[in-house]
Amino acid sequence: MTDVLILGGTGWLSGRIAERWRDAGAAVTVLARGGRDAPAGTRLVVADRERDDAYTAVADREWDEVVDISSTADHVRAATAVLAERTRHWTYVSSVSAYATDDVAGADESAALAVAAEPGDPYDYRREKAAAEQAVTAALVRRAAVVRPGLIVGPGDPTDRFGYWVARLAAAAAEPVLIPDAPGARVQVIDVDDLADFVVEVGAARFTGAVNAVGDSLPLEGVIAAARAVAGHTGALVPASAPWLVAHGVGYWAGERSLPLWLPDDVPGFATRANGTYRILGGRHRPLEDVLRRVLADERERGLDRPRSAGLTRADERELLDALAQ
Repeated sequence: MTDVLILGGTGWLSGRIAERWRDAGAAVTVLARGGRDAPAGTRLVVADRERDDAYTAVADREWDEVVDISSTADHVRAATAVLAERTRHWTYVSSVSAYATDDVAGADESAALAVAAEPGDPYDYRREKAAAEQAVTAALVRRAAVVRPGLIVGPGDPTDRFGYWVARLAAAAAEPVLIPDAPGARVQVIDVDDLADFVVEVGAARFTGAVNAVGDSLPLEGVIAAARAVAGHTGALVPASAPWLVAHGVGYWAGERSLPLWLPDDVPGFATRANGTYRILGGRHRPLEDVLRRVLADERERGLDRPRSAGLTRADERELLDALAQ
């Protein structure tokens, strides 16, 4: 039987990876801080990765596969120091944010990474992911896969970014919805379940190397149009220019009082990464409409008008629409 260790394993993505390995017949151990249930059929080891003894309980056996998704390089360095020599293959889930720049459209896995964070540096997600990759590849050499997803979407998304549009359009019904006037803006997403499947597949195949796990690059206006169709929205889409939105305190990409997925024009490479390697390795992309339907069902269950960590409140949006009309 394949012995798999998931460092994490109770989160949105890592829990799905643990379930996929379990369903494939593996004996799955989940190392996590506790506070959330591990997937049924897996063994939970409660440990704090901030502690020096975090891996003591899992360092007494050989592992066929270790999966880590941490965004803290010190955690990854510590894990590889203890477990690398006891592991046949390691899959590290990084991010396309690990790349040094986002200014080249269509860049593949050979693009330069950010300068790796050093212990004690101020936290920077891009540099932490780059440093974590460096730790894994240095310790595992030719026994490591590095998977670099783009924006992960799907039911249960804790970031509230992708789901904003289909939820807002469904809630608005026949009322107007504010959108960015950004004809060149692009979106590149991967469904969380497609990603979980892929992570398990590259681990089972013991693939070595790096791969961008991203969907096709799509126009943002096309994604909003597809969300509108799935949501059954019949009101007007009201565009506002980037300067106007910024002047009125609307942010890019994510966070409160933002228009999610919208990006400045000076990062043309962010949502246009090459995904040829992912496809060659058998990575799948479910149709956008299917993703949107799954997300809308989840948004309805959680509440279309619930407080969100990304996007505009409906009250703020109405104020902005009124200001735009003056």
